[in-house]
Amino acid sequence: MKFPPTALPLSFALLLFTFSCNAQPEAGQQEAPAVSSPSLAATAWPAPDTVLQGIPIYATFDKIEPLLHIHNDTTYIINFWATWCAPCVAELPHFDELVDAYEGQKVRVILVSLDFPRQFETKLAPFVREHQLKPTVVALADGRYNDWIDKVSPEWSGAIPATLAYKGEKVAFLEQSIHSPEEVQALVEGLQ
Repeated sequence: MKFPPTALPLSFALLLFTFSCNAQPEAGQQEAPAVSSPSLAATAWPAPDTVLQGIPIYATFDKIEPLLHIHNDTTYIINFWATWCAPCVAELPHFDELVDAYEGQKVRVILVSLDFPRQFETKLAPFVREHQLKPTVVALADGRYNDWIDKVSPEWSGAIPATLAYKGEKVAFLEQSIHSPEEVQALVEGLQ
């Protein structure tokens, strides 16, 4: 089901209030060193509009859309998430485990943050640093969701978390939380 043009931004705002998650370090916890994103050259990713503390930022979806159409022998797992989305944050460790499980193999895990652009510096960058996320993290500042969600998957209503997995012509899409490392590994194995 697609939302009318004005409903999708409203639905994201409602998600913000419903699943608000302000990840803060626990008392006495030291801040982790900055983590730079792995090279995106292997995925033929275009140059970002800017880079903030090692996180490539893309102003429009068109700039990252080529990632959805790479036809080679690599499996791509692309997760759409935000720091304010509690279910999104809960599944991030499973993507870290996937990176470890397929180290040295042709599997690329990319986390596309849909955080609000005004929070890239104050929420997203500190979150990525504190959690030392292993997948490549990029930020998408394009809030015109109705213009591009169908380009990710016609099945996508716009809710997050959402995960697109593909290898060549084989595609899988999940618009739900991933609750175990086995679920995300099943996505990869289903594309082999």
